[in-house]
Amino acid sequence: MLSHLHLGVQDFERALGFYRALMPVLGIQERFGDSARRWAGWQSSPGPRPLLLIGEPFDGQAHQPGNGQMAAFLASTRTAVDQAHAAALAHGGTCEGPPGLRPHYHADYYGAYFRDTEGNKLCVACHEPQG
Repeated sequence: MLSHLHLGVQDFERALGFYRALMPVLGIQERFGDSARRWAGWQSSPGPRPLLLIGEPFDGQAHQPGNGQMAAFLASTRTAVDQAHAAALAHGGTCEGPPGLRPHYHADYYGAYFRDTEGNKLCVACHEPQG
């Protein structure tokens, strides 16, 4: 369904450090990081798409996080949700909802919500029963 998702950032190096800490927890490999061009990408497995990209806005204007937009990453276990949330907060993210069950979505929905260093809202969710 998706080719790629691009998240705007203002402070590329700070955001790069955040995503380099978060994505390996979810088993997502970095495909490239280009400080000169101010963008980086992570590749799904098995690749090559979709990609998660971060970078400065193409139009040269300041990045502004949206209200109501959120990127959600799939975790294979609830432990991975916990670890991703902890990594996000340890690398400059802010909590928007701690890890836990959200039965109003469905009985096995276990998710955590946070913002990256640039204010982009992210979620990590596991849809599997505790096991």
